[in-house]
Amino acid sequence: MSDILIVDDERDIRELIGDILEDEGYTTRLAANSTEAMAEVNAEPPGLLILDIWLKDSKMDGIDILKTVKRDNPDIPIIIISGHGNIEIAVAAIKQGAYDFIEKPFNIDQLLVVIRRAMETSRLRRENNKLKRRETEVSQMVGESPAFRALVGQLDKVTKSNGRVMLSGPAGSGKEVAARYIHAHSGRAQGPFVTVNCAGVEPETMEEVLFGRETAERGIEPGLLEQAHGGVVYFDEVADMPLGTQSKILRVLVDQSFTRVGGSDKVRVDLRVISSTNRELEDEIASGRFRQELYHRLNVVPIAVPSLEDRREDIPLLAEYFIDACNKSQGLPLRRLSEDAVALMQTMIWPGNVRQLKNLVERVLILGEGTGPIEARELPQEAPSGGDEEGRVVLSGTLATLPLREAREAFEREYLLTQINRFGGNISRTAAFVGMERSALHRKLKSLGVVTGAKSGGRLAYVDEDQVQKVG
Repeated sequence: MSDILIVDDERDIRELIGDILEDEGYTTRLAANSTEAMAEVNAEPPGLLILDIWLKDSKMDGIDILKTVKRDNPDIPIIIISGHGNIEIAVAAIKQGAYDFIEKPFNIDQLLVVIRRAMETSRLRRENNKLKRRETEVSQMVGESPAFRALVGQLDKVTKSNGRVMLSGPAGSGKEVAARYIHAHSGRAQGPFVTVNCAGVEPETMEEVLFGRETAERGIEPGLLEQAHGGVVYFDEVADMPLGTQSKILRVLVDQSFTRVGGSDKVRVDLRVISSTNRELEDEIASGRFRQELYHRLNVVPIAVPSLEDRREDIPLLAEYFIDACNKSQGLPLRRLSEDAVALMQTMIWPGNVRQLKNLVERVLILGEGTGPIEARELPQEAPSGGDEEGRVVLSGTLATLPLREAREAFEREYLLTQINRFGGNISRTAAFVGMERSALHRKLKSLGVVTGAKSGGRLAYVDEDQVQKVG
């Protein structure tokens, strides 16, 4: 998209401009009326449009063409030219999104200066779109656990369609990364990926942010939905969207069009919608905070994103990925993880999920000790059931009140269940880590009432007085 389309009903004028621009090294296309102009734009959007405002024997005048092109291709700079120019026409053209206005007869040098600036604007917009697409490309899915593979399998299925997807999961689990994965592997990968932070936008400004606005002073200001035309709009934490906006988004999903705030023209958009939530939307509906109709429109394909707790096997891979990313983006040391550090990370509690792990890795690299392996002592010693205080184990309240034998059994049971979950239910790997023979570990687990029939990645349980309690 680097050529220039010249639209003028006077053959001499359009050919003169075309010849001048060809001599300057530009590639040009010519059109005499609105029908030819729109056919050229629809066949291949140009890098720049030079448009006469008055077109004889044409279904649309220059302003109509301007509005249509800016609606469907907002990144194309448009220069308006006219032999009947006045300030009102210039203001109207700029208000509708024109890059500049030049009056006939025009000065060739002036025209070339404006064209060069407009083409530079077009180039910068294309580069910006490429950078946005690159952001999608670097949002990689990392993992090998059964829970992770199941997630990727579901995501791969929805990339082939244009259906709306609802991603659910705890905060920090990677819902936006999953959304970007869908986009990057879909037929819309070359289009934009636009995130709407539903929790971060003030309710009173949400509609302007989404739909854009039109004012006499600033003209057209496209909103996020318009910017996402041809690609994906991602509603992050959609439960936080204001009720009033929800009804208007519902109408957009039905009509694929909307009106800007302060405007009157319909804006048509071609969007795929992906949403996410860390709440139970059924509860939000019951409490009157979320519209049931919108829920059914957005929840066409529900996909659950697992917490880090459910994919502990992936912690070393994720940590190594973040170490490499921090090295490339910030120049932080490219350190490896020691076995003790890996063991501790896989037994830690991660309420912030993958986001918390990423932040921890970055913190350790910034404050860490040299460039050698990351040791367990460099990690925060924070655990809700116990920690380390000047080399002394701090017991939880429940454990501290038990007799020694019961406390020892409770500790052994919890410790072994934690290690088994860490290794995805693999008894052989667990036995090797804890320093026991496989048969001895089986006997120990049996004596503690732990049921080990689950396969790798499944849930484990222990039996206590004929009551089965699910663990892990």
